[in-house]
Amino acid sequence: MSRRLFTLFAALVPAVLLLVLATAGTVPLVAMGPGPTYDTLGQAQVENEDGDVEDVPVIEVTGREADETTGSLRMTTVAVRDRLTLLDAMRFWLDPAQVVVPRDQVFPPESSREEVRESNAAEMVGSENSAEAAAYRQLGIPMQPRVEGVDPDGAAAGHLEEGDILTSIDGEQVSDASEVVEQVSAHRPGDEVRLGYVRDGVEGTTTTTLTGAGPDGDPEQGRLGILVGDTPADGTDVTISVAPDVGGPSAGLILALAIVDRLSPGEVTGGANVAGSGTIRPSGEVGSIGGIRHKIRAAHEEGATEFLVPAANCAEAVQGTPDGIRLIEVSTLSGALEALETAASGVSHRPAADGWHFRKVGPTSMSAPAVQEHHRCPSAHPAIRPADLSRCRVVVVPSPSPSSSSSSSSRFCPG
Repeated sequence: MSRRLFTLFAALVPAVLLLVLATAGTVPLVAMGPGPTYDTLGQAQVENEDGDVEDVPVIEVTGREADETTGSLRMTTVAVRDRLTLLDAMRFWLDPAQVVVPRDQVFPPESSREEVRESNAAEMVGSENSAEAAAYRQLGIPMQPRVEGVDPDGAAAGHLEEGDILTSIDGEQVSDASEVVEQVSAHRPGDEVRLGYVRDGVEGTTTTTLTGAGPDGDPEQGRLGILVGDTPADGTDVTISVAPDVGGPSAGLILALAIVDRLSPGEVTGGANVAGSGTIRPSGEVGSIGGIRHKIRAAHEEGATEFLVPAANCAEAVQGTPDGIRLIEVSTLSGALEALETAASGVSHRPAADGWHFRKVGPTSMSAPAVQEHHRCPSAHPAIRPADLSRCRVVVVPSPSPSSSSSSSSRFCPG
């Protein structure tokens, strides 16, 4: 072999080995970026009992007539790409829409991929339940406690069944799940309790003896051995259907808004393309989420003009916000509804020579006066556009009103 061929061969071998290593083996990294968005006022593709995929409403209402809606309420997701090669990781690292992080931050070492998937699915179910409860509470729909599960070894086994509506405990009426828990917890193990219930429309009573709460519970409290939740007393029922690969708790806010929109007259979105993210509690409190910047980018790519941001995520959300999408800070379900009503009220925008931007906001109820929002923006913005408002400081000044001195307004994430 000539010296020239030997030199060429010696140079190619490391390059080939490096290429093989870059494309064959995986690295302990994952890429995170904008994921799919799903319109909760539209349809979802789910697999039926026969294994066929069909389109069904994301929010399906039975027991009462559902309101017709327009616009979009998009739940947003983060796409996570696993099992990356070194070449994949380098490619995603160079993509400004992606973030490459250690795999352990997404998939804990002590959990398998299946365990993480199951955990995300369970969080999604919890999010759906909380969204329903928050929406019912917001609409003032009367609730009643329903048995959601029965411990086969508990005191209620053979006495209560899943789906029973609890009406009383020891003759005292119970109107929601919290009252059931409170009254049962006031008894000791070994106490007899008389339970009133409705099963398939037929009233009944039964008596059982409470057991102990177990090694992890209070030994002084009796245990009935049921899982109890609240359900509308007027027969309203909501079924939520989402894509099976969507998990986690962050869709709660948008799902609750969609339920309110389907169960009440009017348009929550005002016909606009709205997106957002946030956990929700049955009380309506909105909590923080992860991946907010990826979700805003995903919503922007789908044409959303408003994005609802949990208050705790605002500081991160305003970093690099795309033009054309407005970030609205929310901390409660009622606040989100009010903000969307304000955004849909038909507001004009005009720049002012001194940098102040005045935005007239109509009243959000018959008793609330109009207000003015004064937006103080950086001098770098000679003409303020609606998309720039998320970078401005908001000061709310009530307009004069003969009937009330209170004011109401949406809030923008301060930049």
